Amino acid sequence: MIVRQLKDIIGTKNDVDTEGWNSRRLLLKDDGMGYSVHDTIIKEGAELPMHYKNHLEAVYLIEGKGEIETVADGKVYPLEIGTIYALDQHDQHVLRANKGSHMRMVCVFNPPVSGREVHGPDGAYPADI
Repeated sequence: MIVRQLKDIIGTKNDVDTEGWNSRRLLLKDDGMGYSVHDTIIKEGAELPMHYKNHLEAVYLIEGKGEIETVADGKVYPLEIGTIYALDQHDQHVLRANKGSHMRMVCVFNPPVSGREVHGPDGAYPADI
């Protein structure tokens, strides 16, 4: 059994902090579950183009407000507490946190990430590192 607490992840190598987001990686590839789980903060006012070409992702919003826009059709979906979205088609998207509000999300990736990934110039995590 794997048991972890967020407080034990914060400030470690599994706490990946960038200009627009902070991902605390709770379960990773080496845990052998077949997926990874992250507690992620999208920082206030951030606008993040992303395209997970190598991963499927499901995201559940637990704090804050923002929006997600699908690049292919320009459709914008409001995000608020209790919203889940799934990028089941490797959807290229733009994630935005409202001014005055961060967004805190529980993110699940399949295949799992290894731990130190950040988005490349194309908005994707690498296939496997």
